[in-house]
Formats: sequence, structure tokens, C-alpha cells
Amino acid sequence: VKNGEAVYERDSVLFDKKVYPYPLMAYLSLSRNLKKQPLNILDFGGSLGSTYYQLREILTPDVCASYNVVEQEHFVTTGNVNFANDTLKFYHSIDACLAEKEIDFVLLSGSVQYLEQPHPFLEKLAGYNFDFILFDRTAFNKQSFDRLTLQIVPPEIYPASYPAWFFHEEFFLSHFSNMYNVAAEFPSYVEGEAVMYIDNKPAGADKGFYLINRTIHA
Repeated sequence: VKNGEAVYERDSVLFDKKVYPYPLMAYLSLSRNLKKQPLNILDFGGSLGSTYYQLREILTPDVCASYNVVEQEHFVTTGNVNFANDTLKFYHSIDACLAEKEIDFVLLSGSVQYLEQPHPFLEKLAGYNFDFILFDRTAFNKQSFDRLTLQIVPPEIYPASYPAWFFHEEFFLSHFSNMYNVAAEFPSYVEGEAVMYIDNKPAGADKGFYLINRTIHA
């Protein structure tokens, strides 16, 4: 992707045609307009800059002041050696990023459901008091409780399985109720994620939420 040999990558799969995350694009633009200055963006679980490269045509200097990926250590090492540039940087934690940047906009796309303990993380995330938070491609179920499942990766991608959460929506959002307004809710832009299955039965969906800190005047 970096060298132009593929258009973009998502979940370790290369694509020769882009499918744009239009909700993310729209809310990045809105956030920039509300902030009235280019955004310092933090992408939690952003791999080697997948979303950055997917959107690099619109992440112009008047929109994006910096794009900062928080990832596991091996991604950070590889990213900073082979992918980092004047805009794109990699960090091993949110705190490490904040030691160098004042972040405006946080993106969490398809990442929170793979954390071992997501709710303490969400509580800590709310406590940072960021201006804008956008969850995308996050799994929610139709039940009144969280459900832990085993996600099987299709073997044509690579043979693997991961523990994965399906969240109870109300409890998930309750972490942010004191400081944020839920400005928008939207479905996943990825085909096939509008309905998610557990034990081969429709049980939920990947979706997203755009949160605006109440200190920001929309």
C-alpha cells in the first residue's frame, strides 16, 4: 500500500479498489470545522496505518495536523521504521502519544471488541476528555448483556481465531454519558457486517457512534 502496489489494506487483506468509510470522512470534516483547526488524530488499534493510507487523499494539512497510531509493540517498531512520515507516527500506548501530542479526535475502528477487559479501557478513555471520539465497526448484540465469543478467521485470509466481544449498547455508551453527547449512530461501511452471526444465527451488527464532548459547541 505504501508503495502503491495495492490501493489499501483492511484486516490483513489487500484491496485493489477502495471502499470509503463515508461516516468517518464526514465526522472528521465536521470535527475539523468545529475545532476550527487541523486535527491531531489518534487511531487506536490502527495496524500499520490502514485507515491513514485509505484516507490519505482527504487527510490534507488543513484537515489533519498529525495521525498517530496506538498499537502493539511489534506494530509500533515496524511502523516507525517502515511506514512513519512527517504526519504518521506510531505509539505503544495512548499515554505515550499524549506525551508528544495534544489529541483532538480518537478513532477506534474494529478494535475495542478484541480487548481482554474493554470496560475498564472505555472508562479510562472517557477520562481523557478528548474532544471527539468515533467508534466504527464495533460489534453490538441484541441482548441486555455483553457476550464473549470466539471469532473464526476465514481460512482463505489466514487460519486463526480470536476472543471477541459483542457489547450491550446501553452499557457500552454509559461510560461516556457524563461528558459526551452521542451526535450520530451509523452502520458499518463494510459489506457483510450489517448483520453479525453467533453460532450461525443473526445476533447483532457492527456499527458506529460519533461522540462530541459537551465542552465543544456544535
